[in-house]
Amino acid sequence: MHINLPNKRYYGIGEVAKAFDVNTSLIRFWEKEFDILKPKKNAKGNRKFTPEDIKNLKFIYHLVKERGFTLEGAKIHLKEEKKEALSNFEIINKLEDIKEQLLKIKEHL
Repeated sequence: MHINLPNKRYYGIGEVAKAFDVNTSLIRFWEKEFDILKPKKNAKGNRKFTPEDIKNLKFIYHLVKERGFTLEGAKIHLKEEKKEALSNFEIINKLEDIKEQLLKIKEHL
């Protein structure tokens, strides 16, 4: 999955939900369910997601929506194999980005 978010320090819940094409309620639900999601909150309680939070959300989305894990299964997977699984996921994402760039170059030839 390719997420279209500009490079910045913090993202609001609305733009995160839009980037993932999900409801904000799902993002809030995942925040409660998964310990690795720790968005900062301002005085009003508005969530501000960091790039690290976005990376973790992408991984959760991948496990739950793309691979079909249950929430409990995703939690177990994250706890037991977090470093290895997250590393593999990052490598796959980078390769998919490279593939996308190469396809764009091919189209322009």
